[in-house]
Amino acid sequence: MEETLKQQPCNCIKVVLFGPESTGKTTLSRQLARHYNSVWVPEYAREYLQDKWNNERKTCEPDDLLPIAIGQMKLENQLAQKTNNILICDTDLLETKVYSEEYYSGTCDPLIEKAAIENTYDLYFLTYIDVPWEKDDLRDKPFEREAMFKAFEKALVKYNKPYVLLKGNKKQRLQKAVKHIDAILKQKNEI
Repeated sequence: MEETLKQQPCNCIKVVLFGPESTGKTTLSRQLARHYNSVWVPEYAREYLQDKWNNERKTCEPDDLLPIAIGQMKLENQLAQKTNNILICDTDLLETKVYSEEYYSGTCDPLIEKAAIENTYDLYFLTYIDVPWEKDDLRDKPFEREAMFKAFEKALVKYNKPYVLLKGNKKQRLQKAVKHIDAILKQKNEI
């Protein structure tokens, strides 16, 4: 089981869009993948939970988190093999860990927690809450955005993950993200 949550080796730069729901992560993931002519890893939880909602009218429960984490890592590992340049991840297991702790009394499955801490990425983009809230079947905390943002930032600091805060409109966020990714690419090419 633990093996299914580990990253497989790859020769690409990995960046993660990280932050509360409805803060533009998916939009920016798509934009960055287009910009770099690369692939992006969608958020597996969205598909998994939308199917659950459509079939059972139930939202996420603690028992859903391990299958979500396994599905996310399977997707990431598959798509990492399709690029040798850059992989844009719409989320990661650290995000799953934060949601688990915030929604379920501070708890997280130990397997998810271990992988969330051990899996590595070159850079996280922490998306701020300065974009309008968009309601859908799965989003449920429009009035807790600031608290959730703080929980995400706290996790990045606690686990010493490299991150850049993204604020502003879509164009401003894209420009700032590209600037930081370009710097990593330049550094990689100089080695």
